[in-house]
Amino acid sequence: MSRRTEIGLINVMGLVQGLALVTFPAASAIFTSPDGYGFSASRYGMMFIPQVVLAILASSLGPRLARRWTLKRILQIGLSADLLSMILLAGSRLLIGVPDVAYGTLLLATGALGFGFGATLMALVTYAQELAPGREDRSVLVLNALLGAGTALAPLFVAIFLGAGVWWLMPLLVAAALIALLLISIPVPLEASVGEAASASSSDHLPARFWLFAVGVLLYGVAETLNGNWSGPYLTTERGLSAAGASFALMAFWAMVTVGRILFAALSSATTVRWIYTGLPLFLIIAFQLVSRAGSETAAMVAFALTGLGCSAMLPLGISLCGQEFPQFAAVLSGELVAFYQVGYGIAAFGVGPLRESAGVSFHTIYSFGSAIAAAMFGVAIAVVARAAKVPTR
Repeated sequence: MSRRTEIGLINVMGLVQGLALVTFPAASAIFTSPDGYGFSASRYGMMFIPQVVLAILASSLGPRLARRWTLKRILQIGLSADLLSMILLAGSRLLIGVPDVAYGTLLLATGALGFGFGATLMALVTYAQELAPGREDRSVLVLNALLGAGTALAPLFVAIFLGAGVWWLMPLLVAAALIALLLISIPVPLEASVGEAASASSSDHLPARFWLFAVGVLLYGVAETLNGNWSGPYLTTERGLSAAGASFALMAFWAMVTVGRILFAALSSATTVRWIYTGLPLFLIIAFQLVSRAGSETAAMVAFALTGLGCSAMLPLGISLCGQEFPQFAAVLSGELVAFYQVGYGIAAFGVGPLRESAGVSFHTIYSFGSAIAAAMFGVAIAVVARAAKVPTR
């Protein structure tokens, strides 16, 4: 079987993983609406705790488990966990009349999604790097562009199904795609080495400069999740937009994440990568201020589209630059960086709720503070490229 076929399958898996990942935040209007599950902002945010914990666990342990078994098996386990999550989410609609049982089911669903995302993304990033020697930056950007395409399509599908009164068809659609991918992957070799470093204790052997990349990815996780998880509650409760309007704004965010990754994949080279990596946080500083002032559906779509462009290439470039600087640790570092991304995701996913309900902080203030997160990302990016400029790309 040709390597091109394997790369194609990996990229399609990234697309479907994106669909699965954003299905929960895309349906935020259902979770927080009195006509739906009726969860408070804090309860909605807390729903993502199992996702974060198990994503960190899966992405951190994934390389060592892949060495004991195979990377392909870890990938299939991750996809199976995603499948379980989608089935639980669709089934939870039958329990809306029993809120506590429904919430427990959703906690299991987000936990399964977290494990699936952590294991799957670690494996997909490793495959993207191993199957495209000499083109790692572009390969990882393309994979993440397709992941972003899936995240952009999820709000659109949810808006369509929500309008038809059958939102639960969205997770069932994703479940069907996951079953197809699992069946297709069985005869495909998907051979890749995770390296000798995967057998070592990461905390004892990770290079000191790894933590700089880790901080950058963590900050990115906070910035992305402010947009990806909280745009719905912000636009519907504080700006008075409809659920459909909020879904379109979220779609605009993820669509521009995808467009940006495709654009920067085409523009990436040994020279331009460093300019892109340092320039995007500056763009994001301005974009967050526009989001905090968005007062209409059109303004919201434009503002969130701009934050999507600002976020677009930061995660894939952070992973690929780290892998180039420390190629002997590539698989371990990709898993650890996914874990730190999930830490940032968790900080924003369940940190905003208490800020809103206990401290009375407005969404306007929270999104304005996003500019400070972007400024910190810029500082990290400057430190990364100052050393990376001295390291030849593979």
